[in-house]
Amino acid sequence: MVKKKKAVKKKTVRKVKPAAKPKKKEEVLPLEKKKLVKLSAIHGTDTGSPEVQVTLLTKRIQQLADHLKDHKKDLSSRRGLLGLVNKRRKLLMYLRKKDEKRYQSITKKLGLSK
Repeated sequence: MVKKKKAVKKKTVRKVKPAAKPKKKEEVLPLEKKKLVKLSAIHGTDTGSPEVQVTLLTKRIQQLADHLKDHKKDLSSRRGLLGLVNKRRKLLMYLRKKDEKRYQSITKKLGLSK
């Protein structure tokens, strides 16, 4: 008696299209960022002073504020905006305690009022 082998049915695998890459947040472009750093830098290689940080935060805050004008119910972006505003406020308070002249110059350059 000879046993016949059963034909094995191959499973077909569906090819899934790759998902679209998520859009990146609107961030400050590198060239624009360099211009902003030059605007408020104390010396040539300055990238981390409070003035530079406040300048970059101000630009990001403006971008988020514009975004929230169109998307009023975007609560996660609103929360991020509040965090950035608080960080900028703390940096400005530090700068005001440390050196009043630097504080006055950066608020004048950026048009911030207190």
